[in-house]
Parts: sequence; structure tokens; C-alpha cells
Amino acid sequence: MAIRVYSEIGKLRSVLLHRPGAELENLAPNYLSDLLFDDIPFLKKAQEEHDNFAKVLEENGSKVYYISNLLEETLENENIKKIFLDEFLEMSEINNQIIKSSLEDYLLSMDTKSMVAKMIAGVRTNELELKKEIFSVKVRKSNMDIPFFLNPMPNLYFQRDPVAMIGKGASINRMRTPARRRESMLMEYVLKYHQDFKDTPLYYKKSFPYAVEGGDILILDEKTIAVGISERTDPEALETLADKIFKEYNDSFDTILGFLIPAKRAYMHLDTVFTMIDYDKFVVHSELEEAMKIFVLRKNDESDYVIEEETGSLNKILEKHLDKDKITLIKCGDGDEIAAAREQWNDGSNVLAIEPGKIIAYDRNIITNKLLKDHGVEVLEIESSELSRGRGGPRCMSMPLYRE
Repeated sequence: MAIRVYSEIGKLRSVLLHRPGAELENLAPNYLSDLLFDDIPFLKKAQEEHDNFAKVLEENGSKVYYISNLLEETLENENIKKIFLDEFLEMSEINNQIIKSSLEDYLLSMDTKSMVAKMIAGVRTNELELKKEIFSVKVRKSNMDIPFFLNPMPNLYFQRDPVAMIGKGASINRMRTPARRRESMLMEYVLKYHQDFKDTPLYYKKSFPYAVEGGDILILDEKTIAVGISERTDPEALETLADKIFKEYNDSFDTILGFLIPAKRAYMHLDTVFTMIDYDKFVVHSELEEAMKIFVLRKNDESDYVIEEETGSLNKILEKHLDKDKITLIKCGDGDEIAAAREQWNDGSNVLAIEPGKIIAYDRNIITNKLLKDHGVEVLEIESSELSRGRGGPRCMSMPLYRE
């Protein structure tokens, strides 16, 4: 299957998701922060909400792919499975070789589907039969004081971050935190070895030294990419992307806009600051500052690009680079001090456009959704009492694979 993403708003024809699983039941209060969670979703309800999200996507013309299914198909090749497992355990930073070997035997004893599910869910210390003498202080301290030999991956239902589809290619992202770094491996192996995806160009690799996450990458149109310089994405990653996209692959993109945003969790990614919902409309963070600094990386010939610095209001910057007479910015919570803070917390500005002027949003953000409707946007609301506990919205949960 060909990858094609030249827009944030083009008709969404195929999309990648992960249905939450047992990994959410391996969360506990005393190590939530290590795994980047503020709360514990109720799995049964979270799955019901996620299934409804997928249903809304399918009812509106999108084919839904699940990362676990694609990975299972990829790992049916026994040689690839062994290579994948070895790398996965290496990235899990398991220092004790007895534990590492036991985990490998334990996981390879399962069928591929069960193995993938267990790798995502995590392996607790009481699941392996090991000799008592290996339980030293050093071994226990090697895993962030969490009762796992293989840590769970509860953030995986936010498929936006590990990989970003850009034009006809993909960025295999180096995630900022160790808790999420293994997630990029799953789609990386699909893109390298799955029969339907293996010819996809890779614009970025997880082995590169600079962090970048998909929530910081917005495809504004066939020529323009926006990248957040944020808590999760390094400025050097922009130049690495520019080198690959402008020099090596020569796609239609000729401009990368690097938006400097506060390096704190309230902003986290660029798609928590603004999300594109129509050709001339964006929903934005309620506390968006009037003046923003951006770095413009602009291709100037087939072999190089220039970097310029600009400062201005977000709407003026977007009007200039998207060649629009007017860009309308719709503030999350309508800018009300209490409502805006509440709905920003509940991902009111993180919505998923499935075609121009038609979006999926969490139903709990009633003020933001009404404001969007008042601006002529069609809003498909989904329940989110549990999904929203992970601090991510419909855009965070989805990675478009093909847009018209």
C-alpha cells in the first residue's frame, strides 16, 4: 500500500490505530509518572470508546489498520521475528543476561499474536520462573523500580507520535523519553518488511541522535510542513528532516516551518497548540501568545536550503506561508479562563480532520465544539471519559496513511 499524506485535512482514506489493551491494566499510581500518565483509564470503557472512534472513521470512508495486526503479519517471517525481538529487548535496557535470555525464551514460546500482545502489555517479575539468587539490588534497580522485567507500553494508543507519514514517506521518530522509545520499532518493521509497505522511503530513523515526535509534525499542504520545536522535539531534527526531504528524496515539499513553543507539558507538542481543520481554519491553544518565533527552512535549489527567522502572530504567519487572505483561529474554550483551561486539559484543541471542515472531537469539550460548529465546521463527537485520561485527543490517537 502506498503512503500518501500531503495535507492535514484531505479526505482520510486509511489510518493507523492501536486499540488499548492489557498495557493499561499494568498502570499503578506509584509509577504513573515514569510511564507518562496522570491517571489510570478503565480498560473496558476505554476499549468501547476506541471501538466507537474506529467505527466513526469507517462510517466516514476510512480504512482502519491496527499496528498490532500489521506487526503480527510482518513477524510471521521467523527470521524477522528473531531480529525484532532481539532489538526490542536491547532497547528495553535489560542489563541482566539471565533475565534477557529468559524473556526471549518466554516470548518465543508464544504464537506471534500472543507474543506481540505480551510485548506491548509488559512482563511482570512474577511471570518468569527464575533462580532466587539473581534478584539482587542491582537487578531490581535496573527497571525504574517498576515490578516488570519488560515494561508496558501504555502510550501506544497515541499512534501519532512514534511515526509520522510525510508525503510518500515516513519519519521513524526518536522519542524523547525512554518510556516511549520502543514504540517506533513497531511501525518501523512494518514499513521495512511488510509486503504492503516495504517500499516506503524513510525520512528519519530512530537511531538519529535528535528527538522528534509525530505530534510536532503537521503537513499543512503539499509544499509546507510545520514542525514544533518543543519539549519533545529538538531543533536539530528539523535540519535532519530538511536534509532528507529536500536533498535526498526531492518530494513536492519546499518549506519547513519550525515553530518555537514553550518546553513544558502543557504545550508538549505542536498539535496541542494548533490543529488544522479546514483550508483557512485552525483550532488553537487557549493561551496562545500573540507573537510567535519561527524558523523557515526553504529549499532554494536541488541541493540545498536556506534558514531564515521570522516573528509574528500565528494567523499572519499561516496566511503568508499558506497563501491565504485570511486565517481564522478558533480558541479552545472560547478563551474563557475556566472553560478554556478545562477543555485544553481535555484535548479540546487536538481534533482530527477527516476532510476539509469535518472533524472528530471529544464530546466533553462542549464550548469548543459549539464554537467550531458556529464557524461552519461539522463536528463528529465521540465519548472520551477514559481515553482522555491519557492526555491526548483524536489527532493524537491516529496516524493517517493515505489522504486525498
